[in-house]
Amino acid sequence: MSQQDGKQRLLIFVIAYYAESTLQQVLDRIPRGVFDQFACEILVVDDASEDRTFAIGREYQSVRPEIPMTVLRNEFNQGYGGNQKVGYAYAIAEGFDFVAMLHGDGQYAPEELAKLLAPLRNGEADAVFGSRMTERFGALRGGMPMYKFVGNRILTWIQNRLLGTRLSEFHSGYRIYAVAALKKIPFRLNSNDFHFDTEIIIQLLNAGARLVELPIPTYYGGEICRVNGLRYAKDVLLATLRSVAHRAGLLYQRRFDPELDDNTHYDLKLGYASSHTYALAAVPAGARVLDIGSGPGGLADELVQKGCDVTVVDQHPPRVEHLRVQSIQQDLDAPLLFDVRPFDYLLLLDIIEHLRDPERFMAHLRSQFDYDTKRLILTTPNVAFVVQRLMLLLGQFNYGKAGILDRTHTRLFTFRAIKHLLRDEGFRVTKIKGIPAPFPKVLGNGRLGQAAVMLNLALIHLSKTLFSYQIYVEAESTPAVEYVLRHSREASALRAQTPERGTSTRAARVG
Repeated sequence: MSQQDGKQRLLIFVIAYYAESTLQQVLDRIPRGVFDQFACEILVVDDASEDRTFAIGREYQSVRPEIPMTVLRNEFNQGYGGNQKVGYAYAIAEGFDFVAMLHGDGQYAPEELAKLLAPLRNGEADAVFGSRMTERFGALRGGMPMYKFVGNRILTWIQNRLLGTRLSEFHSGYRIYAVAALKKIPFRLNSNDFHFDTEIIIQLLNAGARLVELPIPTYYGGEICRVNGLRYAKDVLLATLRSVAHRAGLLYQRRFDPELDDNTHYDLKLGYASSHTYALAAVPAGARVLDIGSGPGGLADELVQKGCDVTVVDQHPPRVEHLRVQSIQQDLDAPLLFDVRPFDYLLLLDIIEHLRDPERFMAHLRSQFDYDTKRLILTTPNVAFVVQRLMLLLGQFNYGKAGILDRTHTRLFTFRAIKHLLRDEGFRVTKIKGIPAPFPKVLGNGRLGQAAVMLNLALIHLSKTLFSYQIYVEAESTPAVEYVLRHSREASALRAQTPERGTSTRAARVG
């Protein structure tokens, strides 16, 4: 954390558009106590106003030289969201710890700054929002028009249900962010319009940021409303629905993909019909299990709880703590370093589609097989899933961070394709079925999420090739041809050296 004279650095960012009548009052109302607590700078960004907004900011800068202040004017209008991007980029470039956004029209009280900054200063939050809706009718008493109050309530209710959140409102413009949190999200990809505020909340949620809401007073004066309410509602709902589809792996949205450098986004899916639920149920207690491509190792933890002896293989170090879990770290596209023979069950859960040459990999596995049957449990995305077909119909084929079109996928399979691959590599398929989309990851594992899973399962019964999000396969190994040849030679040689029972008697009779 950057500090100046022992103080955390705060950028007070004032977005301004045609604010000549209110800007000076907003700047005067910033509490002096904030300057005592933080090393502060004020940034005013005028978004190409054609009035005296920029001039008033410059005049204030000249008469208050004791206040560190920068006044900028965008030569071309960037829009509400675009202007925020300018301010946040400035905060990152200049090494601030926090950035607080104020509106130049005075709609949000600068006097509340110290209260809103407290959770950030104490390390308890990554973003703090001033909420006008924590009191049931507080916003109305503050002069919020009834249609805005009702619209805010309805939109927030829908967004909370879709995103699994409990925010009192998504639409407050009074926000303070930790700059470290802004660095982790691609806010530059967001809309330049007013639903920027919704998109940045979704980004923070996807990045696991800690969000805190605190009550603020509401003030509506003579400012000009520049928001088209119906268009805003449509944009907000579309952004939220895109996030739902992104989380479910149905429609990748780059703007909602936080920049994480590990494999922790491949999380465990339990408590509903999923690849992990099916695999966990199929492995008996006490089995010896090799989890190939284990990811963070969450399933290994569950298998240990069943009394299994587990070894995990992955290119990243697994996050498993049990002493009974052994770990092998290797790239699965490289020559295999592990021996499958000591194990009863081999797990390949959502792995084969990541490999450059699945056929060669499966052949390498089979080269180790003998007459001791191994049981393989394999899952892979179904590229023929109905949503994927519709996307192709609409000309969409967008790779992403997870889902069917995970950008690390190199090979994609249908039910027929995966059966052919396993058959060609000597496996006997004993069970194959469809897996529904992981709706609880997006909708929560409550009634709504479970209902979506049940509906998907019903559709899978109608057509597994069309409605399965993933393919689940159980198969048994057969020995490699080379092993059969070697074993036959050895057994035949041994048999030739040992006369069969009754051979001498028959020979005597012939003589």
